[in-house]
Amino acid sequence: MLLNSFCMLDVARCSPRTTVLEAAHLMRRHHTGDLVVVDDGGGEERLTPLGVITDRDIVVDVLAQGANPATTLVSQVMRTPVVVANAHEDSSLVLERMRVHGVRRIPVVGDDGCLVGIVTADDMLKQLAADAHMLTEIVSKEQNKEQRARR
Repeated sequence: MLLNSFCMLDVARCSPRTTVLEAAHLMRRHHTGDLVVVDDGGGEERLTPLGVITDRDIVVDVLAQGANPATTLVSQVMRTPVVVANAHEDSSLVLERMRVHGVRRIPVVGDDGCLVGIVTADDMLKQLAADAHMLTEIVSKEQNKEQRARR
């Protein structure tokens, strides 16, 4: 299945100049555990992913190290290089990329390299569960049809 059919289009994001404290507030406001860090120099319509920062990055790399979240910039702790996926890629390829790179979240870009969405391991699991449910319905209907035909 292509990513553009199920990736999240409303992506919480920030710039590399955002403080970690501001990033935490953005995560809370958007009810998410990550932000895509974007180069917003090209304007709102041309956002290029530079990295990702997660709530875990904030805890492990900032708070646990005693750094001040009000003065530490996202650019200092974001994960780079950013692993991205194209909106027209098959989800199985992206799942393999997640495995290889050990990431649970991947920004999704269009053909121009600009941010269009994000896909998470949770999104992939939901899609897999939905596909598995459809398969069980197919098997069940086929079995019912066969049983009725034998009566």
